[in-house]
Amino acid sequence: MEKQNESSKMAAERQIAQDIERLNKLISATSSPDDQLYYRLGNAYRKQGDFTQAMNCYLEAMAINPDSPAVEAHRMLSDIIEFYHKDYYNP
Repeated sequence: MEKQNESSKMAAERQIAQDIERLNKLISATSSPDDQLYYRLGNAYRKQGDFTQAMNCYLEAMAINPDSPAVEAHRMLSDIIEFYHKDYYNP
């Protein structure tokens, strides 16, 4: 059973990496910035555990559209970082 769980976890990690690659290509290919693409990219980075990249993507989405769902995602991730990773703010 443990082997199956590990296999499922690896498949999910590969899927997230593929999503990140695909979203980066879409962002590069679009002529005008799309807040939804940055929001989705931020979510993929968050799932991967890369909070710095996720925050950057959420900030980019918020700069494009101040009413983006990235506003709430950014707030929630900030709360998580502040609670669990206080050293991020105090180097």
